[in-house]
Amino acid sequence: MIYNKKEFKDAVITIQLVMEQLLIIKKTSISDSVLHILADGGMPMKKSLKVWGALIFFLFIFPVILEQIPSETPEEVAVVAPLNNRQLVYATNLIEPEAEPEPQIQTGMRALLFATHSHEAFEPITQQHDGKIAVSHPEANIMKLNETIKSQLEFNGISTEILDVDTSSVMIQKGIPYHKSYDVIRPYVQKALKEVDYDIIVDIHRDYLKADRTTLTYEGEKYAKIVFVIGGEHSNFKLNKELVDRLTAELEKIVPGITRPLVFKAGHGVDGKYNQDLDPRLVLIEMGGIGNNEAELNRTSAVLAKAVSKVLQ
Repeated sequence: MIYNKKEFKDAVITIQLVMEQLLIIKKTSISDSVLHILADGGMPMKKSLKVWGALIFFLFIFPVILEQIPSETPEEVAVVAPLNNRQLVYATNLIEPEAEPEPQIQTGMRALLFATHSHEAFEPITQQHDGKIAVSHPEANIMKLNETIKSQLEFNGISTEILDVDTSSVMIQKGIPYHKSYDVIRPYVQKALKEVDYDIIVDIHRDYLKADRTTLTYEGEKYAKIVFVIGGEHSNFKLNKELVDRLTAELEKIVPGITRPLVFKAGHGVDGKYNQDLDPRLVLIEMGGIGNNEAELNRTSAVLAKAVSKVLQ
């Protein structure tokens, strides 16, 4: 066992205290000891004094000797310096404060994001926001998801813009019925497409299905599933589908099973265009359903951005 200098000093002090107690006890029977010594002619008394004198001398001289011993820190003793609150260093491992990912070198690619049904919401997120479970919300809604997707796209080198319009609020203010949503958003999209030649335009939605049908577990992590919707009542739909097929293939390479089967809509009772007639690069994505949480949506956003960057290269 290895002791340092402080531990030696503590041991010596302890011994001294014990010896003082022994001397006190000894004094209680000193008269008997003196009589015994005198009866024996005094010789044992000299021997006893020598022993006690030597012991006392050793106890008092030992601290002086100890001062001359070099002070070293044994190898077994770890020295821990004060650490910053958010930095811990273990050998070569360093944990630093989380930082926003910095965008990679721009590739010249550009994307536009918008939300036709801007108040679509996810129940776990609205509950966390204000305690209310809702599928539509004026604040905690699909528009927040667009911001996450934008960050991920830019991290993958794609310059991204979000169409600055809250369609649902506009419709509420003007008393426009819900089924007219695609008509309301259309002029805003047209204006944006005239100003910029985007490589991809994405209309983000969420499905009405519950989490058990819109969630995938892959390698221990949960993802919100993606489904693409194509409107078949316009001349561009085959070109839109071509882009969707490529995106689907890339998504499946990254996380197998993350997409659900393509939804093709045409005929009575549906929009049939979904504004995809404005550009063959316009795709409609339903990400997750009403029961998916923020973590699942964030993971899928990262996967989507990576797939988009691969397809556009």
